[in-house]
Amino acid sequence: MLKKIVLIFSVLIVIILLSTYYYKNEVKEQKIYHIMDQMRLTLESQLKTHKMEDLRIALMLSKNKGLIDALENDDEDLGYKIISDIAKSIQQNTGSRIRTQVITKELNIFARSWDDIYAGMPIGDYRTDLKYFDTHKAPRTSIEVGRRLGIKATVPVYKEGNFLGFIESISFFKSITDFFSSIGVDLYVLLDVKHTDTAVLMMQNLSIDKYILANRNYNYAHLQTLHTIDFKELKLSGVVYKDGKYIFYENMRDGDGKIIGGFVFVLPERYLNYFRNPEDDISFLINITRSSLYDIVKQQRYENNVYENYSASSLVYLQDVIDKEDREVFFDEAYEKFDKYSKDELIQMMLNRKIVKKIDGKIK
Repeated sequence: MLKKIVLIFSVLIVIILLSTYYYKNEVKEQKIYHIMDQMRLTLESQLKTHKMEDLRIALMLSKNKGLIDALENDDEDLGYKIISDIAKSIQQNTGSRIRTQVITKELNIFARSWDDIYAGMPIGDYRTDLKYFDTHKAPRTSIEVGRRLGIKATVPVYKEGNFLGFIESISFFKSITDFFSSIGVDLYVLLDVKHTDTAVLMMQNLSIDKYILANRNYNYAHLQTLHTIDFKELKLSGVVYKDGKYIFYENMRDGDGKIIGGFVFVLPERYLNYFRNPEDDISFLINITRSSLYDIVKQQRYENNVYENYSASSLVYLQDVIDKEDREVFFDEAYEKFDKYSKDELIQMMLNRKIVKKIDGKIK
């Protein structure tokens, strides 16, 4: 009789433990997919915010009479002075750096706010998105592939019914990357490698699978993980777990709705507790400020020497993306590791570096 009671209780305990384990896994899985949805919603919101800001700047410049007259009269020097002065004034008074350019109706660069070197250079081969305005007159803001991938707000300019060209405001995902970093999520903006014949200024960017990295301020700490994941599985499921990290994926589309790449989010598992459970409808972040979470992330990422966990060959990938303030620590660790290799081994290591080395096609 006692044996039967013990057996029954043992079975009940096993059932309870299995049920508890199953429930916890179900809750955790539900939370992961909830976070994935919130990532996508947050990305959509951030993209919309930056698109509208770029559009406001482009619309404002399109109403500048002096700039329009300079474009009409083909006065490139005056055009550069006007938009560069406006950009400098905005930066001095708000701290925000804007990038704007004026394009002629022949699709040549007329003036850019950040330099006056390439005035007159044709860009029609890189900006196929401008064909949209062959049949439309309204402004458009979208993610587009040019010589670099970016958000482009384009406003066609008319004077007395005559088409003169375009005014654009451009941004390159830096602020969006910084925003996600402030909530403990690392963003990687990936462009399909087949577009590098157009995105000529990105040919030397780091490649991951069949993509090249478009944002320059990404977190280098997850590169090893991203090089080992199956992107087909990631795109199919939307999320994979690897090296103690949850990796999420969202398609990137251009203004015509074509998929040109993807957004990858990396969330270390240890940060899951900073997100609300799915049943909480106030926010998907717990009640701490974004700056507080950012301090935690930065402290764990930089106070320890994170480079000591990387092999010498891995450090080769990181050399182009280290912030100025982190370079001293990085190079100290890199030199110590490289000293253990012969000259021939170091040469072979550099030759095997994974970047887009050669792109077929002509630059006109």
